[in-house]
Amino acid sequence: MAHLCHKPFYSVLNAAKASFWFHLFLTVLQVIKVYSEDNTSRAVEVPSDITARDICQLFILKNHCIDDHSWTLFEQIPHLSIERTIEDHESVMEVQAGWGMDSQCCLYFRKNYAKYEFFKKPLDFFPEHMVSVSSESNGIMNHSQLIQTFLSSSSCPEIHGFLHAKEHGRKSWKKFYFVLRRSGLYFSNKGTSKEPRHLQFIAEFGDSDVYTLLSAKKVYGAPTDYGFCVKPFEVPFQLGCSLRRQLWNRAVMCVCLFVCSQYGMQLYQNFIQPYQKQKSSPMRSISENSLVAMDFSGHKSRVIENPSEVLSVAVEEGLSWRRKSCHRLSSHGSPSTSQSSMSSIAIHVAQPWFHSKLSRDEAQKLINQQGLIDGVFLVRDSQSNPRTFVLSLCHTQKIKHFQIVPVEENGELFYSLDDGHTRFTDLLQLVEFYQLNRGILPCKLKHHCARIAL
Repeated sequence: MAHLCHKPFYSVLNAAKASFWFHLFLTVLQVIKVYSEDNTSRAVEVPSDITARDICQLFILKNHCIDDHSWTLFEQIPHLSIERTIEDHESVMEVQAGWGMDSQCCLYFRKNYAKYEFFKKPLDFFPEHMVSVSSESNGIMNHSQLIQTFLSSSSCPEIHGFLHAKEHGRKSWKKFYFVLRRSGLYFSNKGTSKEPRHLQFIAEFGDSDVYTLLSAKKVYGAPTDYGFCVKPFEVPFQLGCSLRRQLWNRAVMCVCLFVCSQYGMQLYQNFIQPYQKQKSSPMRSISENSLVAMDFSGHKSRVIENPSEVLSVAVEEGLSWRRKSCHRLSSHGSPSTSQSSMSSIAIHVAQPWFHSKLSRDEAQKLINQQGLIDGVFLVRDSQSNPRTFVLSLCHTQKIKHFQIVPVEENGELFYSLDDGHTRFTDLLQLVEFYQLNRGILPCKLKHHCARIAL
């Protein structure tokens, strides 16, 4: 049996936790309440200067979550049915100070894989036909140039396109051609003309925040559910929506970038900071230098020095674990198909990507909340066929559902996504395969949807 032995790690981790709590006691503490996606909540004492990133780190530690830089704090305003991402550098107490005494506003802690997607794939957000840049760039920009252009206070590009909008105090929605510039937001009263005499000024954003509408069609009568608004409502057009999810993402992103122009570089620093910490963190270097692979399968333990042997031993240990799991569940006589099925359930049911009794609509809502980027996925029970499972996967900002069918052969049960051509003994093996291989799927499985109970 191979193990990674690691002596100083826990002492370093405890020191980090002690330092964090010591910082808390040096400042004035206040109580905040944070909710998770299953509406469980936890009240914690925090210092008055705590940021959204600090809150996320606190709950990551408390719940033993993997810190993949996607955990996010959200501000939700239920009576308006809107919410927004609280940026990592923002003061949580300042956010709460704007709620009022009788407010039902609340904080949510959950994943958001699309949080910094713009900085990873800016060209996907703003294709050439939506962006007008200076003549110096000849109208063509690469990945880094587009990011730098948005972050520059002097050369920010002009964004334009169609959106539906609702004027303040009116019920109907109208389609307008909008132009977003550093000086503010405009709409054209004559088609797609951008001549000064046809552009009508709406507003400059200043210190406003951009919120997404949680139920745009139901609550606001919007043409689609892809809606957003700017708060505080100091402009005649308070709500906007798009007919397509992709256009909605672009609209929200560009408005956010313009609204947050006063700290645009800060948003970029929020994005790169976790990666910089990974490179320079003493805890990481100590951790890597102190890990050794050891074999405890013989009478004496030994250090495994050959990298090839480490890999083969790890694979064998994984297969051995699977065999032991199956044996424990079918210890009376030879394993039957039903017993084999039970062993498979025992393996996948504890995985964070498995959501047992989730409906199709609930799966789509969960993936929507955690970010519509390629590879976000979950596995759930099929509502139409009790013996099967469903893989729900996001690709090109669309959610697709693939049925995982049980295949029985010679008394053994397998699972397959392609009518039995590629078979797996359990769902864990299936997920691990498609994390490495696209197969029949439109993309590899990259980010699993996870729910935690606070």
